[in-house]
Amino acid sequence: MLRVDLRSRHPRPVAGLALGLAAVVTVTLVLLPFRSHISRASPALALVLPVVVAGVFGGRLASIATAILAAMAFSLAFIPPVGTLRVAVSDDAVALVVFTVVAIATGTLVALEADRRRSAEQRAEEIEAMHVRFQALVAEQEQLREETGRLAVLEQVDAQRAALLRSVSHDLRSPLASIRAVATDLRAGAPHTEPIRDELLGLVCDEAERLDRIVANLLSLSRIETGALQPDRQAVALDELLGAVATRLTRLFDDVTLDVELTPGLPLLDIDYVQIDQVLTNLLENAVRHSPPGSAVQVSAECAGRAVAVVVSDHGPGIDPSETDELFEPFRTGGASTSTGVGLAICKAIVEAHGGMITASNVPGAGARFRFTLPVRHG
Repeated sequence: MLRVDLRSRHPRPVAGLALGLAAVVTVTLVLLPFRSHISRASPALALVLPVVVAGVFGGRLASIATAILAAMAFSLAFIPPVGTLRVAVSDDAVALVVFTVVAIATGTLVALEADRRRSAEQRAEEIEAMHVRFQALVAEQEQLREETGRLAVLEQVDAQRAALLRSVSHDLRSPLASIRAVATDLRAGAPHTEPIRDELLGLVCDEAERLDRIVANLLSLSRIETGALQPDRQAVALDELLGAVATRLTRLFDDVTLDVELTPGLPLLDIDYVQIDQVLTNLLENAVRHSPPGSAVQVSAECAGRAVAVVVSDHGPGIDPSETDELFEPFRTGGASTSTGVGLAICKAIVEAHGGMITASNVPGAGARFRFTLPVRHG
C-alpha cells in the first residue's frame, strides 16, 4: 500500500506521481460510463484534480508528468476516436492542447505554492527552534549570573571578614597593650609622682573609652547588617548633645582645639540620642585623627528647611578624590589611617535611618568637611 507523509517538509516526486496516476485512473474509470451523457468539459475539469494532488505531494516534476498522463487519458477515453491518441476534429485537438497547457500550468503553480508553504513551515520550525535555544541560553546566562552574584557576595563576605579580623587584631590590641603596660607598671609598685600617676590612670581611661567606642561601632555594624538599627526618637537639643560629647572626649582634644559655632535658636531635633551621639563621636574622633597638632576642628550647625545641617571640618590632608565613592563603605580605611574603617559607614547608616543625608568634601586649604542633616521635632 502506498503511504505518503503529509507532514513532510520536502516534495516526494515518486509518491506524488504515484498518487497522480492513481487519481487519473480513478477519475477516468468513474466518468467512463457517463461519457455519452456529459460534455468534454466535465472530464477535463475532473482530470485536473490528479494534477493538483501530484503537485502538492510530489512537486513540479510530478505535476507535469501527471498532467501529461491526464491529457493522454482525456484523449483516449473522452475524445473521438476513443481508444486512440488520434484526434479527428480540430476543435477536439484545440481542447486537448488547452487541457494539457492548463493542467501543466495548474500543476506547476500548485507545486510552487506547495514548495513555498513547505519553506514557510520549515522557516517557522527553525525560528521556533532558535527561540527555544535562545530561551535556554538566556536561562543559562541567568543561572550563571546568579552563581556569579553569589560568588561575588561570598568574596565580599570573605573580604569583610578578613578586614574585621585585621581591625580586631590591630585596633583592639593597641589600646589593650597600653592598658596592660600601665597596669603592669603600677602593679609593680614603680615610684611615680602624683601628676604622673594621674596621667597614667588618665591614659588607661582614654584607652578603655577607645575600646568601648570600637566595640560599639562593631556592634552597630552588626545591627545595620541585620536591619535592626531603628532610631528611638525623642526631642533633643543639639547644643546639649554636642556639649556632652565634647566633655566626654575632652582628653581627645589635648593637641587639637575644638571650635563650636551653632546658630542661635536652633529647634529641637527628632532623633535617637545615643545613635546621634555615636555619629558625632565618630566624626570628631575621625577629624582629630587627621588633624595636625595645634590645628582646630570646627563644628557648626544651622537650619536647612525642615532639618538642621551639622558640619564637622578639620585642617588635615583632606580626602583623596579616588576614595570619595568608597568613603562610607565598611572597612574602607583609606590612606594611612589605622581605624577600623566602620565609623563613617555607621554614621551614614544612622543618618539615613533618621531620614537625613551625609556627604563628604574637601575645603580648599581647610582639609575635610562632613555635612549631615537631622530632622526637626514638630509639635
